[in-house]
Amino acid sequence: ALLILATGLTAPTFPWNGEDEVTASAGMVVSSHHRASEIGVRVLQQGGNATDAAVATAFALAVVLPAAGNLGGGGFLVHHGGAGEVTTFDFREKAPGAASERMYLDDEGEYVEDSNHEGPLTVGVPGTVAGLWLAHQRLGSVPWADLVQPAVDLAADGFPSTWLMQKWLKKLRKEDDDPFYAETRRVFLKDGAELYEPGEIFRQPDLARSLERIRDRGRDGFYKGETASLLAAYMAEVGGLITEQDLLDYEAVERPPIHGTYRGYDVWAMGPPSSGGVALVEMLNILEGDDLLALGHNTVPYLHLLAETMRRAFADRARYLGDPDFVPDQPIARLTSKDHAAALRAAIDMTRASTSDMTGCGTAILPAESEETTHLSVVDADRNAVSLTYTLEQSYGSSLTVPGAGFLLNNEMGDFNAIPGYTDAKGKIGTDPNLIAPGKRMLSSMTPAIMARDGKTVLVVGTPGGRTIINTVLQVILNVVDHRLDLRRAIDVPRIHHQWLPDAIYCEGTGFSPPTRRALVAMGHEMRFRSPQGRVMVIRVDAETGLLLGVADSRSFDGGAVGY
Repeated sequence: ALLILATGLTAPTFPWNGEDEVTASAGMVVSSHHRASEIGVRVLQQGGNATDAAVATAFALAVVLPAAGNLGGGGFLVHHGGAGEVTTFDFREKAPGAASERMYLDDEGEYVEDSNHEGPLTVGVPGTVAGLWLAHQRLGSVPWADLVQPAVDLAADGFPSTWLMQKWLKKLRKEDDDPFYAETRRVFLKDGAELYEPGEIFRQPDLARSLERIRDRGRDGFYKGETASLLAAYMAEVGGLITEQDLLDYEAVERPPIHGTYRGYDVWAMGPPSSGGVALVEMLNILEGDDLLALGHNTVPYLHLLAETMRRAFADRARYLGDPDFVPDQPIARLTSKDHAAALRAAIDMTRASTSDMTGCGTAILPAESEETTHLSVVDADRNAVSLTYTLEQSYGSSLTVPGAGFLLNNEMGDFNAIPGYTDAKGKIGTDPNLIAPGKRMLSSMTPAIMARDGKTVLVVGTPGGRTIINTVLQVILNVVDHRLDLRRAIDVPRIHHQWLPDAIYCEGTGFSPPTRRALVAMGHEMRFRSPQGRVMVIRVDAETGLLLGVADSRSFDGGAVGY
């Protein structure tokens, strides 16, 4: 009842994490913050479509989820219309015009430690506002201002700070002598010095004014005028590269989707510069040749097969994929073909682990991707669907806040190859397609995906998690399609990750028995523990009843599925 009074929704269904899947008949939004999901559903109830709701939810996340929701980052959106039409929007960040291939090396050609992850040189030209604007111009139905206003209100009126922010706030407070983070301390700490405790109202007046400019001027409210001037002036002051011209030149792009099929379903996902769609379809093609249900869920043979499949797809990812505007000859058709998958499958020995082959792995380092991203899934009354993933790269991005504008900047330049001429077996992987160049988009693992049958949406899925994103989305699909798990179990069961290099299976620490791990080691796999993998936000459309079933991953503290 409190939720209904606070949001104006009529009888929404809303679970706390760990409960069963939420059921709705008309529309649903699932995101990493329940308040943002509530705003998205309100847009649906007022006649908006899935794109409208996704835009409103994304702007709300820019307020309530500063770790990953953003104005200063970028991402990808996949749209599946109720009549079966599919398109995607690429709003990945770009390298500034002054960026160069060797910008993170010293005069002797040595890599300057963490220079591509920390500080003003890590900031790529943001794409989020341009991407949401383009998607709305192309597919939206509700006036733009109506979609941004709820975020303006959230920023101005405030919201209760959550436990999720505590670790970062404590670290921020300790950095009180670092001038780079002076504005961030002013914005995110109470009186610039003390923590907002969980439950205390956190207001962001500068962010509210930035959102007002976006509300009133659309894309130009960010890439021109006051916000652009504030951002460019800050970059010039602290030694960053982004100029007003870089902002003016930035464009989001509508691109054709990656398409595959799996056991009678259509799989629609994002193409390069996201590597997610290609790798996902390639892995599904490999696994389609086996009876996964007969192998059993998370049994030793099943986990071995998954690891060997992941190994091969990630090797192809590293060798071939990058920004299509700079690398136009990527062999997408071959990588996503059934014939290529059959050849890869034939080389898998079900009794023994193979070795990750570094032949042809390229000539540059590809640093690890941060896992701090966020995802939202939307389905409306006409069964239009949106799967949207966007990020600042690391948690809270660069932790640099634009003075007077109130938003954090990304550190996405760290997703480019930083050290030309270097690759090693520890996971420093490199390929020429992902070297830094002015105006180029960095390679990503974000994998917003939609599954359909006979032109009708069946599953809308995505997650944060850096390079683990692709494998997390894969396992959720397999859990639903092959293992026939209910939606809650399909998301909450433990997951694994293999990314070719380093040559190891990473498993969530409490999910796999000692005998299972020992058996995989006996087959030649190295086993490593990892923290919880991903925070999946998923909606399924029940084929028999037409009802919407939604779940927010229990790994997501503030996540929520809301429907009506």
